[in-house]
Amino acid sequence: MEIIKKVLLENKAWARSKIDVNPDYFTTMAKDQNPTFLWIGCADSRVPPSEITNTHPGDMFVHRNIANLAVHTDSNLLSVMQYAVEALKIPHIIVCGHYNCGGVKAALSQQSLGLIDNWIRNIKDVAFQHRSELAAIDKSEDRVNRLVELNVIQQTKNIAHSSIIQKAWKERGEYPIIHGWVYDLNNGQLKILNTINAKDAIDREYFYEF
Repeated sequence: MEIIKKVLLENKAWARSKIDVNPDYFTTMAKDQNPTFLWIGCADSRVPPSEITNTHPGDMFVHRNIANLAVHTDSNLLSVMQYAVEALKIPHIIVCGHYNCGGVKAALSQQSLGLIDNWIRNIKDVAFQHRSELAAIDKSEDRVNRLVELNVIQQTKNIAHSSIIQKAWKERGEYPIIHGWVYDLNNGQLKILNTINAKDAIDREYFYEF
């Protein structure tokens, strides 16, 4: 239990440090939220969104799951997206994967891992779609990392195809803009993979008229 006590003490120290700088910090924060970003990322403990982007509490609305998937049957994700887009009017959605992702590795393996098999089935579908490209990559590490990228790109497309985003584009025009990024655990850098906005969606047939 000592580790729990340490975490609680660190929380008190952090709260005190905020008040020392700005006595109204928490009073102001508690009133409302107006985030700029919806972050859809991997649950991996090494990829904390606010830390790797140097953003502050209130800047990001966050949803995380294994391998940063945006699945149309995931009511948790869809609820987060709907609230972010329709209530908070968030202008930017970021899907961020990371190299050497365990979920992506699992999807490339031939082993059954239990319940998670049903989840990573979605990544296996991405791998099958790009099987020729992936088969041409000799090193397994490079193959995993390329699938990480392909998976992020596919999830941005899934989001673009969702009724939530389609409705928002029809009503709001340009926003939200969807960004696909990948985080490199070896150097702490983010890499841009793709960007989709309403105009791109129409041009690339991501947009459907209701």
